[in-house]
Amino acid sequence: MTKRDYYEILGVNRDASKPEIKKAYRKLALKYHPDKNKDEGAEEKFKEISEAYAVLYDDEKRKLYDNYGHAGIDQRFSSEDIFRGADFGDIFRGMGFDFGIEDIFERFFGRGMGFNRRSPRRRRGADLRYDIEISLEDAYKGIETNIRVPRTEKCENCGGTGAKPGTSPKTCPQCNGTGQMQSSRRTGFGVFTQITTCNKCRGQGTIIESPCPECRGQGIVQKTRSIELKIPQGVDDGSQLRLPGEGETDVGGTGDLYVVIHVKKHPHFNRRGLDLHTIKEISFPDATLGSKINVNTLNGKEETLKIPEGTQTGEIFKIRGQGMPSLHGRGKGDLYVEVKIKTPTRINRKAKKLIEDLKDELDEKY
Repeated sequence: MTKRDYYEILGVNRDASKPEIKKAYRKLALKYHPDKNKDEGAEEKFKEISEAYAVLYDDEKRKLYDNYGHAGIDQRFSSEDIFRGADFGDIFRGMGFDFGIEDIFERFFGRGMGFNRRSPRRRRGADLRYDIEISLEDAYKGIETNIRVPRTEKCENCGGTGAKPGTSPKTCPQCNGTGQMQSSRRTGFGVFTQITTCNKCRGQGTIIESPCPECRGQGIVQKTRSIELKIPQGVDDGSQLRLPGEGETDVGGTGDLYVVIHVKKHPHFNRRGLDLHTIKEISFPDATLGSKINVNTLNGKEETLKIPEGTQTGEIFKIRGQGMPSLHGRGKGDLYVEVKIKTPTRINRKAKKLIEDLKDELDEKY
């Protein structure tokens, strides 16, 4: 029987983009999916649109089809290879179906396409998040500390098998260890095969006849573990550290631990990137005549800063290399010092007379 044009099957133009092709297929697949559409011919229609999508979504196959038609596809690709490269899993998950290319053949078109039967799914442990608060000084120099994290771990009593020591899990007699059950029926198109999770072993493929008393057959237990944490110098507020394999454990592996850093507000320094900003009060005579002042830095040492004569309040001076260290070890930022002239609130009679004389002098000059 002569095949229909792939573009016509999906209802798209020959210059349609990949997103347009995917959108058209998604709409038709939802309409003709055999799990939803029990009408006669729905399975055949579903295979037809799936084949059209598999060819047009693949750049190489689409080019061959555009140049040579169906002959360019049929003479070069097997039935199995035609369907490779198309992202069926992403599409069907968005439609509420959890299966991919293997299931296209196993569930709807029978077996014999060269795909291996899927192994039971093994869950990976969940990732964990741990929030820690540190000082700006700790962020400057880096610290090593221990944190206590509650998590699931592999049961040491049974080694994670879930079976009582001295025993072992048995292969599920209902699904023969596959974790899946399949039922087939013949239709006018072919063999319709539906695969479901085995209800006896719940998809694990094994049955535990004598559960471990420590984990009650789960293979995992809840524990609080002390974990050594190294926080590098230069971390900023909101930085995340990933500790691989320190998350929760499940039958399919262990997740990761993500440590989120929170840096407490400092009473004297504000951080902006790698630079630090601080405010230093100076006297009116120091601002007028100029002077040298000592400025505290985050590393605990003092730096000498030269204040030129005639300095105004709000002026900012830079001390190089006294900011935060780079997280990647590429130098340091700078320390910016904003000076504010401190006005005395109480002065004696002599000082007041001197200031009045100075005011008269300045008024005459300016």
